Amino acid sequence: MSDAFLKAAHEDGHEYNDDYNAGRQDGFGYYQVNQNHGSRWSVVDGYLKPARQRHNLSIETNAHVLRLDLAGRRCVGVTYRKGNREFSAKANIEVIMAAGAIQTPQILELSGIGNPKLLQSLGISVTHSLPNVGENYIDHFATRMNWRVKDTVTLNEMARGWRLMLAVAEYYARKTGILTLGTGLVHGFVKTDPAMATPDAQYFFVHASYANAAERILDRFPGMTIGVTQLRPESMGSIHIRSTDPLAGPSIRPNFLDSEVDQTCLIRSMQMARRIVSQPAMKQYLHSEMSPGINVQKDEDWLSFARENGQTIYHPIGTCRMGEDDKAVVDLRLKLKGLAGLRVVDASVVPQMVSGNTQAVVMMVAEKAADLVLEDARER
Repeated sequence: MSDAFLKAAHEDGHEYNDDYNAGRQDGFGYYQVNQNHGSRWSVVDGYLKPARQRHNLSIETNAHVLRLDLAGRRCVGVTYRKGNREFSAKANIEVIMAAGAIQTPQILELSGIGNPKLLQSLGISVTHSLPNVGENYIDHFATRMNWRVKDTVTLNEMARGWRLMLAVAEYYARKTGILTLGTGLVHGFVKTDPAMATPDAQYFFVHASYANAAERILDRFPGMTIGVTQLRPESMGSIHIRSTDPLAGPSIRPNFLDSEVDQTCLIRSMQMARRIVSQPAMKQYLHSEMSPGINVQKDEDWLSFARENGQTIYHPIGTCRMGEDDKAVVDLRLKLKGLAGLRVVDASVVPQMVSGNTQAVVMMVAEKAADLVLEDARER
């Protein structure tokens, strides 16, 4: 199925690209993955595990940060809860926050750092006015189109019964087979307007379809899915606390598809996906289009489908944006503006969305931050 989709994309006029990280992103091909011996290789494997025996590293698990501890205009530590007890970790030089684009602004606001109007409305004393904490929230939004297919075997069948048992045995014996693969094997980066300099949309071809996507329950018949996302959305939202309870989730307002540019990109991308699967290489496998359904033809119907069925693909960034302007939260050395002893090192500092997944960007930010920390240490 994946090979057929690549051939269909070529029949529709798109090029094959086996290395979208080589400088030219346009085209279709197989995804590159972080993997080692059949298992996902995460930053825990690559960075944390090799370092955890160091004498200057202590790891606390099952701990929840309650607030930052401030002394005047300086951050001097962190208060956290573990079980039913509170603890305080003191910093001789600085605190480095890496709680992510959702929880970093939450912790800052719980500590009295943020927009004074919001903090005062919740009864939180303002320790440092920084109005744009939690603003500039950007995320990738995706819609998924589904087809029932025929004359082939998809993950819907391979993940059940005797096929699944064989796959489990193969994985444990050789670390090969379908259990070493992600569901989205094939990528596509396209320009929805030929006049564009670089692609503005990304496809994920999945050799499976879902009866319940939220719970990852597969259909009981052969199916496939094409996910579509705009690479550089212009719609922006916010993430802010809604109570003083550190365990309560913040209010997340993504404002997906607020921008007309975003709407146009997604509509064109979905229309293009339907056109690709109608090519001879794929058409022979199609049984029926389940979602959005062949009756969806007009732009307004495509947009309604996207609004009703689309969702985040969990690439939040920007809520503590880095920059030199007055609206930035951290400076170019990732230090919180106007407050000493605090640096932010996570996706929240990324000022603009990247044209792809965000994990590599976060690793790059961390690598650069490590250099900055060492540079500052040498100057003391």
